[in-house]
Amino acid sequence: MSMKRILTRSGLALLGLGSALFGYLAVLQWTGNFHEVLPGRYYRSAQLSPDMLAAEIDRYHIKTIINLRGAKPGARWYEDELAVARAHGATHVDFAMSANKRLTPEESYALVAVLLQAQGPLLVHCKSGADRTGLASVMYLQQVAGVDEETAEWQLTPLYGHVNIPFTGVYAMDDTWEAFEKLIGLPS
Repeated sequence: MSMKRILTRSGLALLGLGSALFGYLAVLQWTGNFHEVLPGRYYRSAQLSPDMLAAEIDRYHIKTIINLRGAKPGARWYEDELAVARAHGATHVDFAMSANKRLTPEESYALVAVLLQAQGPLLVHCKSGADRTGLASVMYLQQVAGVDEETAEWQLTPLYGHVNIPFTGVYAMDDTWEAFEKLIGLPS
């Protein structure tokens, strides 16, 4: 087979894989990237529309919504979320963090404290439900639910839309988890 033909086929294969990944990530966003992590206890998602949020609160009996985007008074999405939470009897908690910035040790411990203190079932979300939500989900599974480290770490993978490639902005979530593992004495 000629080199040109090999390169053409390789290029087409890469294009196909890239298109498939893009399509998968688009579907995650279109569906709200909603996932049942621990049935009856913990759910994760992207920013849901008011109707989707109301439906998930009712379907899974969500008692606490943890918003990792932080309080944004006046923003339509935020005001809608507060209204839906109130209307459905759910507690709303804001914890501000950026997907592109590592949490300090104090912030990591504070996030775990929020997860520990919240009445379940919990719904944890950020904008896309991939990066910040992935980190919170790893921490919840490992620190609150007692799930083994390897299983918990699946929450920070492309399966949920998190592209864990070093030197990208969102790799800050992976760096935060690695640093936190050392703080709590887990082998990383």
